Amino acid sequence: MLSITSQNYLFMNTKNKGFDTKLIHSGDFNDVFGAAVTPIYQTSTFAFRNADHGADLFAGKEKGYIYTRIGNPTIEALENKLADLENGTGAVVFASGMGAVSTLYAATLKAGDHMIGSEAMYGPSRSIMETFFKDFGIEATFVDTGDLAAIKKAVQPNTKLLYVESPTNPTMVLTDIEKAAKIARQNDMLMAVDNTFSSPYLQNPLDLGADIVLHSLTKFINGHADIVGGALIVKDKELYARLRKTMSYFGANMDPHQAYMVIRGVKTLSLRVERATENAMKVATYLENHPKIAWIKYPGLKSHPQYELAQKQMKMPGSMISFGVKGGFEAGKTLMNNVRLALLAVSLGGVETLIQHPASMTHASMSKKAREEAGITDELVRFSVGIENVEDIIADLEQALEKI
Repeated sequence: MLSITSQNYLFMNTKNKGFDTKLIHSGDFNDVFGAAVTPIYQTSTFAFRNADHGADLFAGKEKGYIYTRIGNPTIEALENKLADLENGTGAVVFASGMGAVSTLYAATLKAGDHMIGSEAMYGPSRSIMETFFKDFGIEATFVDTGDLAAIKKAVQPNTKLLYVESPTNPTMVLTDIEKAAKIARQNDMLMAVDNTFSSPYLQNPLDLGADIVLHSLTKFINGHADIVGGALIVKDKELYARLRKTMSYFGANMDPHQAYMVIRGVKTLSLRVERATENAMKVATYLENHPKIAWIKYPGLKSHPQYELAQKQMKMPGSMISFGVKGGFEAGKTLMNNVRLALLAVSLGGVETLIQHPASMTHASMSKKAREEAGITDELVRFSVGIENVEDIIADLEQALEKI
């Protein structure tokens, strides 16, 4: 019973292959029946050949499978694919994105340590640090990580982790990952990047010097709004082992069927992201010129303060837009209550267009003061552009804006 990482079991060596080829073939393995699609190994446990075989697996002397919480062929196939897409050496997948966030914190921080984070990160990612992990003696400072001077100022002797989102959720602030990673190295910190808004197709933080990449697989990677999941990808093998052990202890593992769904969804990542980005550029241009829109943040617009950085470190600007409606929260509420094509729902990165109000939804767990300091104002609307006909998306916005 060999691990599928054995070259004897891999269908194709995708090293030096193109990104789309990796999407389709990375991680695939040749099971005993020669299935063309990665099989679902829906089993909790695996039988040993004999007592010595079981002992060798537990001792790490032989590769193989023991128990799905520890490892499973379907799950490992997804992990190998994600590691390849992010140019890492190993990946660990989780039952949810917050499972990945919690494991990241628990594996890299201990009592007395300090973390620096993006002030406008995903609400629960910040809230769990400020509440749950604070009780275990871990401190955190949240700053505008788009400002490198702010990162340097926040460094303390006990700072062990720099955790950024780029672009941030939902303020669309970019961090210069390459320069921030240099600050982390100079101060003996690990640097983690939540790459959910970009996906591996648009941005590869490990190539820019980051140590850890985090994804909510729920979003662009799966892309069909039918599963939740998370992932951590690294280059350092010792760090990978630490993350995997922590995941196993927490019991935060992904289910094999869940992994199968993500493997299926990710194969169209580049096609979906390209179409959604093309749509987002047209939607953003429309909104920027609309008289009822107070402001808009989209990295593809030259009006974005970090437009040049987006051009440098992202392949394309993506499909996430934040904007404010003139008239504040009540006007935004009118907009959201009158869209007919866009779904009023949290999450993002699916084939469907979604609209939501972060201050009362995804970031409600943050205090009003913290939200305002991070730029998450009451009038901010987050718009995840899907792959529908862009004329229909714009027409939907137009009829809803007329109601204001």
